[in-house]
Amino acid sequence: MRSKRLPVSRQPRLLGAAVLWLLGGGVLLLTTLVPMHTELLGWTPAFWLLGAPLVVVLGLEPGLPRQLLARRRPHRRAMQEVVWHGCHFPR
Repeated sequence: MRSKRLPVSRQPRLLGAAVLWLLGGGVLLLTTLVPMHTELLGWTPAFWLLGAPLVVVLGLEPGLPRQLLARRRPHRRAMQEVVWHGCHFPR
């Protein structure tokens, strides 16, 4: 069974909406305007504010975590080189 791809014009808008939803949900949960867990709803607020948009983002861009990690690694290695190779010890 083949999966249908979204038209190119819709994918960036859907990805932007999902990222905005994820950021807005994170703000609501961090500021405790919406509790993470309630007696009545359980973990439902956390799922709909963080889990669902994260699933949409990862479904649209499955390689995104690798791209973000690849951006961090060279910077971290460069900083280590500066720290280790930039030190001058007195003799």
